[in-house]
Amino acid sequence: MKKITFILILLSVLKVSAQNAIPIPDTLSGTVFNLTMHPDSVQFLPGVKTFTNAFNQYPYLGPTLILQKGDMVTMNVTNTLSDTTTVHWHGVHVPAMADGGPHTVVLSGDTWSPMFEVKNNASTFWYHPHTHMKTGQQAMRGAAGFIIVRDSAEAALPLPRKYGVDDFPIVVQTQQLDSNNQILWRGMNDSLILVNGTQNPMLEIPAQLVRFRLLNGSQERNFNFGFFANQYFYVIGNDGGLLHAPVYVNRIRLSPGERAEILLDVNNMQGQQLYLMSYASELPSGVQGGIPMPGMDSTMYSPINGIDFNILQLNVIAQTVDAITTVPSTLVSYTPWTEAEAVETRNILITAQNMMSMDGPFYFNGQLFDMNRIDYRIPLDNVEIWSITNQTMVAHPFHLHDMEFFVLDRDGVSPSPEESGYKDVVMLAPMETVRFITKFEDYADSTMSYMYHCHILMHEDDGMMGQFVVMPLTSGTHEIKLDDQISVYPNPVSDNLTIQTSTNEQVNVVISDALGKIVFTSVMNPVGNQIKLNTENWSAGMYSVSLKTTGSFVTKAVVKN
Repeated sequence: MKKITFILILLSVLKVSAQNAIPIPDTLSGTVFNLTMHPDSVQFLPGVKTFTNAFNQYPYLGPTLILQKGDMVTMNVTNTLSDTTTVHWHGVHVPAMADGGPHTVVLSGDTWSPMFEVKNNASTFWYHPHTHMKTGQQAMRGAAGFIIVRDSAEAALPLPRKYGVDDFPIVVQTQQLDSNNQILWRGMNDSLILVNGTQNPMLEIPAQLVRFRLLNGSQERNFNFGFFANQYFYVIGNDGGLLHAPVYVNRIRLSPGERAEILLDVNNMQGQQLYLMSYASELPSGVQGGIPMPGMDSTMYSPINGIDFNILQLNVIAQTVDAITTVPSTLVSYTPWTEAEAVETRNILITAQNMMSMDGPFYFNGQLFDMNRIDYRIPLDNVEIWSITNQTMVAHPFHLHDMEFFVLDRDGVSPSPEESGYKDVVMLAPMETVRFITKFEDYADSTMSYMYHCHILMHEDDGMMGQFVVMPLTSGTHEIKLDDQISVYPNPVSDNLTIQTSTNEQVNVVISDALGKIVFTSVMNPVGNQIKLNTENWSAGMYSVSLKTTGSFVTKAVVKN
């Protein structure tokens, strides 16, 4: 009976009659972006609707944000859930106070409005909640969306970039639903395949060169992407930007959180049909989604583990006007940091409470995440090598917030060409060591931290996460101490705090409590060289008051009576 049931499930998964056109999310552009996270529901299966989270008018997922490099943008995030949340701009290089990590809580009914300059090169990023111990629950209910950054270097290349016409955002997720059709976000028996939130998905593409922005938005599943009949394609970019040149492959493996931009040549294929597939049979044991590991708990094995299956049906239609039909031979230039530039090497060891466990808990250097512990204090402008060693039987996608990095090697072997370029997630196979190099530049904040963590969401929520702060320099052009220009009084304070400035220049005010939680943030204009803050409702204790102007900052410790 079990064998018959498995075969029926498998036939359902591999069913080739894709019926539902995938939605292409609307775009938001400009310099002010308004996002409202709200509860909703979707009819995934017959019967009871599935409760979801989403942004703006969508019942699942959210709009695509189009950012222009060099712009100063404001993100107005309004939380209408009945729970607290955060929003993290995954891969985007931002000040720590704008990163949207677990310390930056947005209460139910509140709006959070971080501002930052878009410094990233053209690439594909995404946004999702990062609430401590609830990231998986909120993100897998659908609270996520794409971010596309554009710049002049990418715009000068002959690439498909007509959004929704020859340039398509594709987020692939797998879900497990319980008997009441509700999302089991920690479930590892995930066989409901969604593309842009749609089952049995189909997409019409023109008979020319088309661009897919692939995102693995799953909780724990790895995808070994390819096309039916092993058709080759070109990888042109990964997490943080375009590569030096297209790489001709027939597979691209993406772990949770990773992205890749690819070009598929379907010239002269009008009227034909092909499939984006996952070749999971090629993934080894220990890589979630791959061949099941002998002797492990069968409840952790989805019926699509270790087999090849269709993800998205592609129907080739007529070519568009001004179609891009040829692949450029070169893309963009970038210069990786060299090992000789590194001033520090940090070693992180991944271990497990039970070495044979597939679901943890897992540790970084023997420790679980602690909101009150800073794991690393890193000087601004440090070039560092991070060496991550996975001593477990499970693969882990390692994500570093804010900073992009270059992979140096895997167990001493240089990475494949499609893994070159700027990255922010790297997958570590069981018993593998990966080294990468990065520079901690542009932003320093001694009180607000960035995260590093496993991007398997249940591992992250169970404590497989650490945090670091980038420390300001004591001198140099990156910091102009404002102690002689700004004073904060009275200290201790009871009801009203005064910030006295030497000019009427706009000031970014961020106030956090002793646990690092932001209690107030705003960009304020002094009146008569003064900013007044009411502190009557603050709890007694120590607070950090960070004040920033263009190229300048100061942090003051204030005690509330």
